[in-house]
Amino acid sequence: MVRYTKEHKQETRQRIITTAGRRLKRNGIDGSGIATLMKDAGLTNGTFYAYFPSKDQLVATAVADQMRAQHANIVAQAAPGRAGLEQIVRWYFSPQQRDNFEDGCPNAALLDEIARSTDPTRQAYTDGALVLIDDFAARLAPHDPLSARLQALGLLGMLAGTLQLSRALTDRQLADQLLEKQGIRNALALLDAEQHT
Repeated sequence: MVRYTKEHKQETRQRIITTAGRRLKRNGIDGSGIATLMKDAGLTNGTFYAYFPSKDQLVATAVADQMRAQHANIVAQAAPGRAGLEQIVRWYFSPQQRDNFEDGCPNAALLDEIARSTDPTRQAYTDGALVLIDDFAARLAPHDPLSARLQALGLLGMLAGTLQLSRALTDRQLADQLLEKQGIRNALALLDAEQHT
């Protein structure tokens, strides 16, 4: 019997989480069974239970991981202040980001299912969303981020809702216009309004 090192086990667990996060964003929580998730990770179904007691726990962990990754790879990398928020908005409303479910935003891909998920999944999402919201608020009002927290939440809602609508439209030209014209305009207007209040 082969004994794996602690590092190997951690790497395998992270591979399961990462590949599950990508699959969940592509096919949804209900559309992704354990067999598919494990196949994506290059592992057998039986291996799953060595790492997670249930699919629900994997989903909660994958949602938390996806939210962390979005913050670390996109939000935290943006320039400080309003300029960084504008970068984030323009990235978020790009057709490339919209069309790439697997590497795109977990908010837009999973929000409707998260609302109907277990409490641990909803809490994992909430914790991740609060990190995004607090980062947005700190950029909106560096001297008093708490005063901008609700506006930051509104910005996150506007981003996710607009992206979801663009993904649902079959008229590609209209979907692109929604993102590139109206979505960006609305988000930037919200940012500008916050600077004047």
